[in-house]
Amino acid sequence: MAHDKLNRVPVKQTAGKEQLGEFAPEFAHLNDDILFEEVWGRNDLLSLRDRSLVTITSLISQGLTDSSLTYHLQTAKANGISRTEIAEIITHVAFYAGWPKAWAAFRLAKDVWADDCGEVGDMAAFQRNMIFPIGEPNTAYAPYFTGQSYLAQISDEQIPFFNVTFEPGCRNNWHIHHASSGGGQMLVGVAGRGWYQEEGKAPVEILPGTVIHIPANVKHWHGAAADSWFAHLAFEIPGENTSNEWLEPVDDKWYGALEKK
Repeated sequence: MAHDKLNRVPVKQTAGKEQLGEFAPEFAHLNDDILFEEVWGRNDLLSLRDRSLVTITSLISQGLTDSSLTYHLQTAKANGISRTEIAEIITHVAFYAGWPKAWAAFRLAKDVWADDCGEVGDMAAFQRNMIFPIGEPNTAYAPYFTGQSYLAQISDEQIPFFNVTFEPGCRNNWHIHHASSGGGQMLVGVAGRGWYQEEGKAPVEILPGTVIHIPANVKHWHGAAADSWFAHLAFEIPGENTSNEWLEPVDDKWYGALEKK
């Protein structure tokens, strides 16, 4: 699969310039603009989640359990590594890097994931009710979503399709799948409860097994119910001159009243 730089999401970092900009401007440039924006920004080649895993493993192995590890543990959490996963990662590293280093890392990790027990439990419970993986945080399309979503590619052959998971209250912006012929999208509800709506029409509830056919060139949105995790399969229908146009977010006030409609 070809990788397009346009699909990359730059990782912005300013710590170098803020802390060393006057004292060591070249180092600050290398840290912020090269290491983070360029290397970490190559998230189409290696996901942010995987880069976090590699980084924290490297730091623990070197015994660097200072503020830099705390920062990267916080970043790992933001990139989708759960409390259960970080505990297993550090346990695994302990056998190769040393027991004292793991103990030191655990002290920092406990603080970073201190308030995450309920969230991790909810995600794990949802995964047990779904045959497809939740996948990784949907960072590439995060600007077009309200709330946290996750993406797992199920197949990249014949008709490529993805499993898209939404945390409660998460939904994508209004958008249009353009095509001069063919095109559009098909959704199949997998787990939880969600909504689909075309502009000018009433919202449609999506439950496991619900099939939604989205014509090309129709403005619409879809996502989770306010009180439920939700996942659907997304199939892109082949067509001519296809493109996606992302539009405005779904209004918070209107969405909040959706369950009462």
